[in-house]
Amino acid sequence: MAALAAMPPAAPPDVLIVPGLGNSGPLHWQTHWERDLGWTRVRQGEWDAPVLADWLAGLDAAVRARGGPVVLAAHSLGCALVAHWSAVAPPGAVAGALLVAPADVDSPDHTPDEVRNFAPLPLRPLPFPAVVVASDDDPYLSVPRAVRFAEAWGARLERVGALGHINADSGLGAWDAGRRLLAEVGGPPV
Repeated sequence: MAALAAMPPAAPPDVLIVPGLGNSGPLHWQTHWERDLGWTRVRQGEWDAPVLADWLAGLDAAVRARGGPVVLAAHSLGCALVAHWSAVAPPGAVAGALLVAPADVDSPDHTPDEVRNFAPLPLRPLPFPAVVVASDDDPYLSVPRAVRFAEAWGARLERVGALGHINADSGLGAWDAGRRLLAEVGGPPV
């Protein structure tokens, strides 16, 4: 009897980077990941005056263009976008999501008026595995709200201490700890 040839291991899904309000600047961990790892950034037409319908169309087009399951690496308003888009996500299109410092779009005390059209934030289970990453001193998200989001989305919560908004100002560079969290939801191993 002939031996079966070993199947090559499946390639990890593509990673789509989903920035928030204002996009992610040159020192942001998302930009490091795009530049250093060749991952794809979701492009939006208007970064500073976001319109939910336009951003939904941009994310949907980016996911569909990949032609296979993707892993989403979202930050801030990008997390709210993923929560909204998950209701219309094609089955099997997303292997998992890393949702870092979700912007509390429902709270005028925590987020600017430019994001209010993303409210109310959907609080229903996501159809894919996810990790919500929260900082203890994020000006755009309180810890109790981060806990609420993770519970509602069926996601694991990862608290990372006092890292502000977990952005370029946090001094994370390429943020290897974030890449390890991304691997937990189906991203490439670190």
